Amino acid sequence: MKVIVGSTNPVKIDAVKDVFGFYFKDVTVFGIDTDSKVSHTPFNDDIFMGANNRAITNNSADYHIGIEGGLLKVYDQWFLLTVACIKDNKGNVQYGFGPGIPMPQAIVDRVMSGEELGDITDELVNLSNTKQKGGITEILTKGLTVRKDPIVQAVMRALVPFINKEIYP
Repeated sequence: MKVIVGSTNPVKIDAVKDVFGFYFKDVTVFGIDTDSKVSHTPFNDDIFMGANNRAITNNSADYHIGIEGGLLKVYDQWFLLTVACIKDNKGNVQYGFGPGIPMPQAIVDRVMSGEELGDITDELVNLSNTKQKGGITEILTKGLTVRKDPIVQAVMRALVPFINKEIYP
């Protein structure tokens, strides 16, 4: 089985390898550079659109996966949300998302003004390239969970209809 991830971020690729490796044997997962065609940190429906845009369909693969993180507003609260879009080579499309993390309004305001969440995170902890490591998820949960965890959850949830075809015709 061949799986293409619409990203070269090793955290996203490793998460997809974990999920597909759990359900399937002989899986090859690799990443390609793609453009989400949404802002660096998208809001609301644009998170789903970005994931869909990253799941570039290519006949040489069995599954194509796009993963996008962004900010979703629910009940007047902003949450960091990770969304996965999975497309198979038959044209089927499914979405899944991981657990949301409440976001501080000060960070939301900075993102709304055009700053990238990864850059804000790097500044908060005085490190570089945190988005390819534990990300803001690790910082806000004080190490209990890392960026890969909600990605694994999002990919697994998007894969549910594909692994349960008898329930999801």
